[in-house]
Amino acid sequence: MPVEVKVCGLTDARSLAAAVEGGARWLGFIFYPPSPRALTPRQAADLAAKAPASCRKVGVLVDPDDALIDEVLRTAPLDCLQLHGAETPARVAAIKARTGRAVIKALKIAQSADLLPIPGYAAVADLLLFDAKPPPDPALLPGGNGLSFDWRLLQGLEVGRPWLLSGGLSEGNLAAAVRLCAARAVDVSSGVERQPGQKDPARIRRFLEVAASLDAPAV
Repeated sequence: MPVEVKVCGLTDARSLAAAVEGGARWLGFIFYPPSPRALTPRQAADLAAKAPASCRKVGVLVDPDDALIDEVLRTAPLDCLQLHGAETPARVAAIKARTGRAVIKALKIAQSADLLPIPGYAAVADLLLFDAKPPPDPALLPGGNGLSFDWRLLQGLEVGRPWLLSGGLSEGNLAAAVRLCAARAVDVSSGVERQPGQKDPARIRRFLEVAASLDAPAV
C-alpha cells in the first residue's frame, strides 16, 4: 500500500482541495498564534466542512490548556488532536480522556537520547510523530521550520504505535526518507509551500504523487 500522508498547516480552500484530491489521509489545522499557518477555530471549521469524512481532521496545539482545547472543539469538527509542545505522558493521557479524541504526540528528535521517552508516550498516545528538534533559537517554531534530522536514528526502532515521519520533507527527499527509516506515514508542511504559511497546490499534488508511488514497508 502507498505511504500515507498528513498535509499540515492548511489555510485555504485550494490547498485543502489539492490535499483531498491527491489522497491525503490527514488534514492538519494549526491553533498556535505564533505560526504563520495559524487559524481561528471558525476558520478551521469552515475549511474542515469542505473535506470528506474519509479525511481525518487534525488540530495541532502546543501545550494547550483545557480552555483552549474546549474553545477549539466547540467550533471545529476535529477527529484528532496533535500535541506539539512539551506535554508529558500524563497530560497526553488526560487530554485524550477528557476530549474523547484520538491523540498524536509529536516528539522532537536530534540525537539518540531523544528516543528514550518513546515508551512513555507510546503507552498513552494513539500515534507518534517524529519531527526535527529545532536548535535553541527563539525565532524558530516548535515545528514547521523545514528542518530534518538524521532519519537513520529510526532504523529498526520498535515504537509500539503507528507513527509519522516529519521534518523537512519534500517531493525531492521523500523516497529517500521512507527508504532509510521505513516510514509508513509522513507529515508535510513547509515542503509544499511557496513561503511560510502559503501552501502551493501544485507542490501538494506532486508530493502526494510521490507518496502514492512508494510502497509502505510491511508491518
